[in-house]
Amino acid sequence: MTSKQEAQWVLRAQQGDREAIEALLRAVQPMVTRYVRSVVGAADAEDVAQDVMVSIYRKLWTLTSPDLFRPWMYRISSRTAFHHLKKRRHWPDHLRDDEGLDELPAHDLSALGRHVDELLQDPRVTPASRAVLALHFKEGMTLAEAAAILDIPVGTAKSRLAYGLTTLRRHYAGETHD
Repeated sequence: MTSKQEAQWVLRAQQGDREAIEALLRAVQPMVTRYVRSVVGAADAEDVAQDVMVSIYRKLWTLTSPDLFRPWMYRISSRTAFHHLKKRRHWPDHLRDDEGLDELPAHDLSALGRHVDELLQDPRVTPASRAVLALHFKEGMTLAEAAAILDIPVGTAKSRLAYGLTTLRRHYAGETHD
């Protein structure tokens, strides 16, 4: 959720206030970097986050509702991260297809929240699932909010969350049997 301060900075920045844009970008950079790192990995996070910050700076004047700054920021972050992965081909073809994920049940597994960082680093989890996991667990958004940011149906967000959590469960089940 966009804070009142961020909305004020957006309004002032849209009027050409350089201090406001600098304050806004400085305030959101850690959130952008954390989210982007969850999607693209640590090695490319700083470069992708910088691209996001430039996009925010260039496109801020197009934002018609300052109260929606954060969802707008995360949408730009998601699109930039996915574009980066596609360009770098870090998203293998067999992991691009989410077919069949709707059959996976989504459970209330909030207790697994402390393991999310590990899950976000797991190469078996698709970037699409990592985006939902990061928005839901790390940024505290509802699945409906994450779906809106990623421009996907809520059912798809649920299935991507379930896919990531199933991967985590399988990992821990494998550890206990070894």
